[in-house]
Amino acid sequence: MSFRIVESAVAAEQADALHEARLLLMLRQQADKGDGTVNGITKLAKMDFLLRYPLYFERLLKATRKRPPAVVMEPYERDTVESRMIRFRYGPWDRRYRRWIGLMVAKGLVDSFVSGRTVHVRVTNRGRQLADAIAHREEFANLNARTEQVSKAVGAMSGSGLKDLIYQVVPELMGMSWGEEIQP
Repeated sequence: MSFRIVESAVAAEQADALHEARLLLMLRQQADKGDGTVNGITKLAKMDFLLRYPLYFERLLKATRKRPPAVVMEPYERDTVESRMIRFRYGPWDRRYRRWIGLMVAKGLVDSFVSGRTVHVRVTNRGRQLADAIAHREEFANLNARTEQVSKAVGAMSGSGLKDLIYQVVPELMGMSWGEEIQP
């Protein structure tokens, strides 16, 4: 692997805008369901896990559906992931979720509020417009299609139910130590 490829991968991993775009696409999908919010950062992280690790999403669909649709993914995504997550107490996690949500709130792209002990996140009109523009860009076509699939497959589930399902179809996560990086 050349140094330029590694350097590009590191730069992409560190680019907040790329992660914000992915989360914004997911929040846009959830906007028309229920009260329009994702109830909990942990639930958002689980849905994002399925976006970032499409092989595990494919496994989830095969385990839960008799005729699962083909998961939209690029050929390179079968061997690599766009960005790594770690094993956390409640499943896959990235320490930057609160940062990304805060950045999107500051930009007026999402609203966030706390009810009880749960952080709720929903896309704003401005965020929806940006998400629509992102969704129509060719380089985001497959990711946008996968956000639709993830939202349809698990968007109505509770965070706890989604965690249990992920542990059921990706049991190797259970054997990992907290803080260990999840491999594709």
